Amino acid sequence: MKSLILILATWCGSGLAPVAPGTFGTLAAIPLYLLVARLDLPLYCAFLVVFSILACWVAGRAEALFGKHDAGQIVIDEVAGYLLTMLAVTPTVPHVIAGFFLFRLFDIVKPPPARQIDRQMKSGIGVVLDDLAAGAYACLSLHLLSRWL
Repeated sequence: MKSLILILATWCGSGLAPVAPGTFGTLAAIPLYLLVARLDLPLYCAFLVVFSILACWVAGRAEALFGKHDAGQIVIDEVAGYLLTMLAVTPTVPHVIAGFFLFRLFDIVKPPPARQIDRQMKSGIGVVLDDLAAGAYACLSLHLLSRWL
């Protein structure tokens, strides 16, 4: 079980990158997005909810294994955030790239309430929720950009 938690938490090792593990984790989320992007919207939403719940559980267990809250190696939260970013987005190369950069921007800047969630919630739920908040901002931005450009 410990091995499975580590594989999922680091998203197949992408979180073990020596620099910018969140960026590598987000890059590693793209193949999963491309796989589930084919689902009808209600199924995509259901997958996102189930994946996010799993991510909370995995992140909480991984924190115990790494001995640190929101350890850099835990990137399953970036995967959940990127999947939310890409909600109802056509899987084109420009959208995938724009979604990647928008999510990374909002994940790094952490506008409210993401920063508050990150600082105040000390569990796997907090690890994932701040990335879901960033993903919501990125999703809204991506949809607005898609309509205007």
